[in-house]
Amino acid sequence: MLEICCFNWQSAIIAQSAGAHRVELCADAAAGGTTQSLGVIKTAREKLHIELYPIIRPRGGDFLFSEEELEIMMNDVLLCKQIGCDGVVIGMLNADGTVDKKSAAQLVQLAYPLGVTFHRAFDRTVDPRQALEDIIEIGCERILTSGQRPTAMEGAELIAELIRQADDRIIIMPGSAVRAANIAGLAEQTKAQEFHSSARTTLPTEMQYVRAEMNDDLSLVIADETEIRNMVESLAGLAAAE
Repeated sequence: MLEICCFNWQSAIIAQSAGAHRVELCADAAAGGTTQSLGVIKTAREKLHIELYPIIRPRGGDFLFSEEELEIMMNDVLLCKQIGCDGVVIGMLNADGTVDKKSAAQLVQLAYPLGVTFHRAFDRTVDPRQALEDIIEIGCERILTSGQRPTAMEGAELIAELIRQADDRIIIMPGSAVRAANIAGLAEQTKAQEFHSSARTTLPTEMQYVRAEMNDDLSLVIADETEIRNMVESLAGLAAAE
């Protein structure tokens, strides 16, 4: 299964057209993903027939959230339920690098029966093996991780270890710099069954007039359809060979 991280509704449509199985919908690529607007989530839900999981993250920065931010996230979870999303993506930590089980459990319970993914806040935990057990206890269905390294290929050894530890109690989904060129090797090394990629590229602005003095970058971060198709084909080839 291939999940594509999309930073706008156009990318979600591209991901679906290219054969992706799930969209993680985010805003603000520079911040690593924050919650999209209600309008974008609704539009994506109306246009997608594949699974849609919006990220529930009110800001960039760390994953230590206040009571007020938790309230914002609870409201966003309820809105995603009302819109008809298939799941949500969450992640919160305590100041000591452990999983904030109390807050995360509140969101999981509120989201039910929607699925819940715990995102790469996991990669900032002090003890990934204990964090895995905590997230299973909370009731999440999967963990997105790069194996506590900048890229999933660099963290492949830990990812494989986490998959063995999970023992089918939760899905471990590698993500970060996953591309068509390495997805088959990552699957072979880790034995993962689900994969996450932004497959991002940029499109130049279509503005005919751009004021040079403003020194703006008006390009759009968007999903690369060819890259997604190539990853889907790689995974299909692996499945056929099993």
